Amino acid sequence: MRLNPSILLGLILGIGLQVAFATSIPLNLITILLILLFLITQKINWRRLGLAVLLTIPLAVGTAGSFIFFGQGNVTSTIWLQISRLLIFLLLGTMLTMTTSVENLLNSMVQHLKLSPTFAYGILAAFNLLPRIKEQLQIIRYAANLRGITYHFWQPELYFKVIMSALHWSKDLAEAMTSRGFSEGYPRTQSVPSPLPYWQWLYLTLAVGSYGLAAWWLT
Repeated sequence: MRLNPSILLGLILGIGLQVAFATSIPLNLITILLILLFLITQKINWRRLGLAVLLTIPLAVGTAGSFIFFGQGNVTSTIWLQISRLLIFLLLGTMLTMTTSVENLLNSMVQHLKLSPTFAYGILAAFNLLPRIKEQLQIIRYAANLRGITYHFWQPELYFKVIMSALHWSKDLAEAMTSRGFSEGYPRTQSVPSPLPYWQWLYLTLAVGSYGLAAWWLT
């Protein structure tokens, strides 16, 4: 089942907000299982998901340690509740990031959630500039090494130079958009349609509503 990116975003916000207040560990485990089943149908990169889970282990250990040393009451139950919440938030994020691209998400939000096309173009431009920013970082560090200067990642001078380069790129980008016929505030045609059947809105409503009822019933 391929869901529209706007629906996936709605699921993340609708369920994620309720997860933050739900206190049922069985419900959290069921939610984790359902999300994993959904991800199986999407044929995601399980290696990347496994790496993301590994990166959350220090957070889970830190959370457990804080409750062990400073918690009160049923510490064990609280630890499992917080760790399961952490895993749910991670998996909810992967539902969107590993199944769709930034371009598809922004395109869907413009068409269905009334996102400003100008704002969407700006965000998309920022993502497309990431490879150039990485390349510019290497150029700046290499040029500094030729002068006998070494820039480390924690030094603000390095990022100040990148920001100055990005300001020049933003002017070039604005000129390029204008030359391609982009006018702020005017209606635009969509060259890449993002279909969103009505049943997906119903699916979103039922999924978020069902979780809310289950959380109320089990809390």
